[in-house]
Amino acid sequence: MSGSEIFLDTNTCIYFLNGDKVLADFLQGQSVYISVITEIELFAFHGNNDIAIGILNDFIDSVTVLDIDKEIKTATIEMRKLYKLKIPDTIIAASALSYSLPIITADKGFKKITGLDLILYDVLS
Repeated sequence: MSGSEIFLDTNTCIYFLNGDKVLADFLQGQSVYISVITEIELFAFHGNNDIAIGILNDFIDSVTVLDIDKEIKTATIEMRKLYKLKIPDTIIAASALSYSLPIITADKGFKKITGLDLILYDVLS
């Protein structure tokens, strides 16, 4: 994987979809990856209406969604035992690690994961 690739956590997807300009500028020209877990979390939001679903479909079509394979499952199990993160967060982190992708997130819990190429996003209010 090259320096023009980035993995987004669910929270950064939400910021981007809500119009975060700093994040949009940062992602310009990047190949963007997300976990299937993020896709599920985005579509499962109870407040989604038809317009939001359309926006989500366009977003999903513009990124690469990584499924859970054996390597990610194994990494998730080991990381869950070691770091005691929530399972969705652990799957997301294991996916970024398995594909050697830097991950951008606002979740400080990811800081404890050794070997994760982490970009901690500070949301500007």
